[in-house]
Amino acid sequence: MVQTSTIVAASVGTFATGLLAYAVYFDHRRRTDPNFRKQLKKESKKQARAAKEEAEAHTTRQRQAIRAALQQAKDEGFPIDVEEKEAYFMNEVARGESLSSEGTDNVEAALCFYKALKVYPQPSDLVTIYDKTVPKPVLDILAEMIALDPSLNMAPFSGGSPESGIPSVGLD
Repeated sequence: MVQTSTIVAASVGTFATGLLAYAVYFDHRRRTDPNFRKQLKKESKKQARAAKEEAEAHTTRQRQAIRAALQQAKDEGFPIDVEEKEAYFMNEVARGESLSSEGTDNVEAALCFYKALKVYPQPSDLVTIYDKTVPKPVLDILAEMIALDPSLNMAPFSGGSPESGIPSVGLD
């Protein structure tokens, strides 16, 4: 009578031998068959091109999402009263911190930080704080949001001045 451990050992040995034989065969074909090498190179280029196109499409989708989020925030409006601004600021910063710590929706987290920035009296000071505390992916999205909003006065933060023509956003 054959034991189960013997059957399992034989099966694993057969599988490992087959895998090793396929690796040796693949390597031999790769080294000796020029058509096979060309085919592998074409497939590699095709995969690289597909990955590049996907990355470009992702960037385009993210930029559209950022523009849509900014427009939605502008449509909702921002509080005018000082006490409402303070409560709004605290609420948005808290939401932004929780969303950025989760890391699931970076655009929404950046939008929360952007909304808080819009009601803060000294936005350039707040940006320096964000630069030290906010995770880089969220900070990059926030930088795009700031760049898309010409109504934010960031002149004291950066070295840029209106007469120099240098943009005043400086989150890098």
